Amino acid sequence: MSGDPPVDLRPGGEPPPGARRSGATTSDRHNSVHRRGLRFLRARRRVVGRLAAWSVLETAQTFLTGYALARALDAGFLAGRVDVGLGWLATAALAVAVGAYGTGRVYGAVAALVEPLRDRLVRHVVERGVRDADRGALSRLTQQVEIARDTFAGLVMVSRSFVFTAAGALIGLFSLAPPLLLVVAPPLAAGVALFALTLRPLTRRQEAFLVADEELADRLGTVCPGLRDITAAGAEDQVAVDVGARIAAEQYAARSLARWGVLRVVALAIGGQLPIVLLLATAPWLLAHGVTPGALVGALAYVTQSLLPALQNLIHGLGTSGSRLAVVLRRLAPDTPAPTNAPAPAAAPDTTSAPGTAPPGPPAAVTLSSITFAYGPASEPVIDGLDLSVPHGTHLAIVGPSGIGKSTLTALMAGLLTPTRGSVDVHPAPDTPDPGHPGHPVRVLIPQEAYVFTGTLAENLGQLRPDPVPERELLAAAEALGLGALLDRLGGPTAEVDPGTLSSGERQLVALTRAYLARAPLALLDEATCHLDPAAEERVERAFARRGGTLVVVAHRISSALRADRVLVMDGRRTTYGSHDDLLERSPLYRDLVGAWSPAGGAPAAPAAHRPGTSHPALPLRDPDGVDAVAGAGLPRDRRHVVAYGPVGQMKTSGDLRDGGTLGGQ
Repeated sequence: MSGDPPVDLRPGGEPPPGARRSGATTSDRHNSVHRRGLRFLRARRRVVGRLAAWSVLETAQTFLTGYALARALDAGFLAGRVDVGLGWLATAALAVAVGAYGTGRVYGAVAALVEPLRDRLVRHVVERGVRDADRGALSRLTQQVEIARDTFAGLVMVSRSFVFTAAGALIGLFSLAPPLLLVVAPPLAAGVALFALTLRPLTRRQEAFLVADEELADRLGTVCPGLRDITAAGAEDQVAVDVGARIAAEQYAARSLARWGVLRVVALAIGGQLPIVLLLATAPWLLAHGVTPGALVGALAYVTQSLLPALQNLIHGLGTSGSRLAVVLRRLAPDTPAPTNAPAPAAAPDTTSAPGTAPPGPPAAVTLSSITFAYGPASEPVIDGLDLSVPHGTHLAIVGPSGIGKSTLTALMAGLLTPTRGSVDVHPAPDTPDPGHPGHPVRVLIPQEAYVFTGTLAENLGQLRPDPVPERELLAAAEALGLGALLDRLGGPTAEVDPGTLSSGERQLVALTRAYLARAPLALLDEATCHLDPAAEERVERAFARRGGTLVVVAHRISSALRADRVLVMDGRRTTYGSHDDLLERSPLYRDLVGAWSPAGGAPAAPAAHRPGTSHPALPLRDPDGVDAVAGAGLPRDRRHVVAYGPVGQMKTSGDLRDGGTLGGQ
């Protein structure tokens, strides 16, 4: 979760980057794609010429489809000359065969035009991914490039087909009788012109819809992993308003796109179906002015068999696929210049809110010196320039939005991650016997996903001790942390444990008791009590505090912060450190987090709202939506066992979990 983007729980926050788009910028990008497309075609004039040459055969086929039918009627069947009529029909059949041959050759020419585009896009995506460490390069390479290739091929086919089909049909109409051209050509031209006028608005609205859909998906991808933090902070209403605004934006974009889509239907009706009505309505006038019955039937064949299907394919293909191609090409080949390899100068840290070092006093249990950590060489740092000194015996709570880096910070303290810059120093307590001995660990990390293996309860609890734990000490630890009820239910320390029969909360209690018995002077609880209710959580934290040593807690309830001596508020570069009362004065985020737990939403100083032990989840237990902050017993096969504690860097294997699943997070 530490790598997830943060969930902004503060009201009145600015929309995320990309939420606002400039219309002028979209128009400029549209023109840029258009210019690049023309340059691409001009550079392949010979391929375009070969494509046009083979397409002429389709023009001949279209021409003969209506002309041969008209001659078969007028000069053949209606004149009593059946052989002539059959001859003209045979000519039309031969034209179909010749057109099919031409269409086969057309596909080869289209491939010669399309594949260079695909290769060019692939090179661009790979170069950009390597140069900029672009995390979206894989999606662009595997999906968007193929979308662009297939869509471009389809557009070439439908556009070429319409141009050469319309040319053959119009030449045929003029050859049969010029008045037929006067009836068919004007509505056809009007329909095509109306469709052409809608292309650019449709493209803009198609992109607006895609942008709105992506922003909604991105926001939901940020919110969903942080639902527990949102619930714990009582920020459901704020997040609901923010997500609702994005849903409304997508709905508006979809309606706008649909309204412009209606014009495509109108264009098709005017250009493809109105000529049929006009031919039938003007048939008496046409026949009275020298148009033969065969010519009239041939004109209807031109419209129904050639022009209408070609126009329909053009409108649906170019109107939908054309918009998609324009959007995809703008994503694949943005106009922004390539960034240089030189890193941008970092902003100066906020020294007014930096934690700094602790005042003179007890020696530090852990010291972080100018810590910076990122999950990749081109990734944004999760932690940037953090200095922190935690004295021995301190109870520190770490709070902040989901994904801000709390788990990353505890993993750095535990030695599971190595900082990109800076250093982490853990200093054993002065009274720690032989701190380098495996039996005397210096630090222990308890993650939120607790690890329990098949064996006795005593074996599970004493896993981090080199020798068996005396039963009296084990029972005292179980009583201190609230494990006594589970111990009695299972039948005592020697009872066998089946991890699949334990609830998430019970597994957490087992892991917490194991860490408690490890006697490590530095205990790191990374939301290790998230499946416990507030009372059980308070009992665990107070037991660790009474045990002695240093306790660092990643808090998911504000009551954990109220019990701590010091609180570290992580808010990007504005990391703030101090006591609860001090942070209420200095940290707007901390005031928001604390204030969100006030039943009246008022000042955070209300005793009932902030007295330790009275903090409650924002959603009631077993609420109608099924959200239960406390995992009860009887949740077998949880399939989410993982351990990252014990001797630093040691990971446990999954062979004895007996839950039928792999370790998804190990």
